[in-house]
Amino acid sequence: MRLLIVFCHPSLDSYGAALFERVKQTLEVAGHELRIRDLYREGFDPVLSLEEWQDYLAQPDANYGRQRDHIADLQWAEGLVVIYPTWYYGPPAMLKGWLEKVWLPGISFEIPRFKGDRPRPKLRHIRVFVGITTSGSPWWWLRLIRDPGRSLWLRGLRPLFARNCRVIWRQLHSMNNSSDHARARFLDRVEASLKKI
Repeated sequence: MRLLIVFCHPSLDSYGAALFERVKQTLEVAGHELRIRDLYREGFDPVLSLEEWQDYLAQPDANYGRQRDHIADLQWAEGLVVIYPTWYYGPPAMLKGWLEKVWLPGISFEIPRFKGDRPRPKLRHIRVFVGITTSGSPWWWLRLIRDPGRSLWLRGLRPLFARNCRVIWRQLHSMNNSSDHARARFLDRVEASLKKI
């Protein structure tokens, strides 16, 4: 399967980087064809400039040209894997900026045609979505506040993918207080999940 891995963490010494390495190794051994986007190492600029905002609907081709390589990867992929830490109940600003600048109208969705209409999906070729994240909050607190980070991907963006898109969501809660043993077990759990793709 053609899989796009998007990794977003500033430190290569982090637990997030360990997750990224385990994911990459597991999927390579399984024989999947991978493209990798390490947003921090690439120096991806997440800020939507005034010019990009003005072109967003008026001249979408201009923004397509600015993100040509990232768009090509997204359109090539049959599966998407995102690995990131949850900060303030959502993805880091760099990953959120990647969504805003790459998942453009005409690429990921079509603008609603009339008031009350919903965006029409354009990522029907994505048949597998894998979200891997860590969060400082305990699971019960995120459940209480309806887990906005998970909702972004599984409620907000999942409808853009194939109708029968398989979803794998793995989240290590209470990250700041987790033991080495718990972190090792989570790595193994992630690996076991990916072997089933």
